[in-house]
Amino acid sequence: MKKNKPVEEFIAKNLQWQEELKLLRSIMLATEVEESIKWGTPVYTINDKNVMGLGAFKSYVGIWFYQGVFLEDKKKKLINAQEGKTKGLRQWRFTGINDIDKGLVLSYVKEAISNQKAGKEIKKEKSTEIKIPSELLNVLNNNENFKKAFERLTLFKQKEYTAYITDAKRETTRLSRLEKVKPMIIEGIGLNDKYR
Repeated sequence: MKKNKPVEEFIAKNLQWQEELKLLRSIMLATEVEESIKWGTPVYTINDKNVMGLGAFKSYVGIWFYQGVFLEDKKKKLINAQEGKTKGLRQWRFTGINDIDKGLVLSYVKEAISNQKAGKEIKKEKSTEIKIPSELLNVLNNNENFKKAFERLTLFKQKEYTAYITDAKRETTRLSRLEKVKPMIIEGIGLNDKYR
């Protein structure tokens, strides 16, 4: 088995699921995938594209297939953890070592790899619609210079500002946030530019 210290540390600290994680990892590594740690868990990629990941939770250990929606799933093993929200991701959960059928898991893994190589993936939808909060809309309608400055911003920056204002629950907070960002909008600066 390939040495990957971060993955080995992940498995070592998951005492409850070590045996299961070692077995699932051995199945992954029996293929051509590259192994790394992303978001604190083992992730397996083909051509720098996420194909599968391993996760350990309180009541189960599992594999998630990033584009699992394209798997045939003849044995009905996969679930959508967030129905209506998650589009491509599918999980396969195991509650013990005896739940893991090595041959069956390997067939799902190989199909996921094949699908990735074939380019089967759900693309993120890029929304061009912005829901402008009433507080911002009022300023845009009553200040032509400010409106022009806002329209000069990229769509991404416009969305950043509208989300920042909208995320505040109270109207007074939304208004104070709007006042805070007005000079930045006029200067054409994005909300989080200083972090980029």
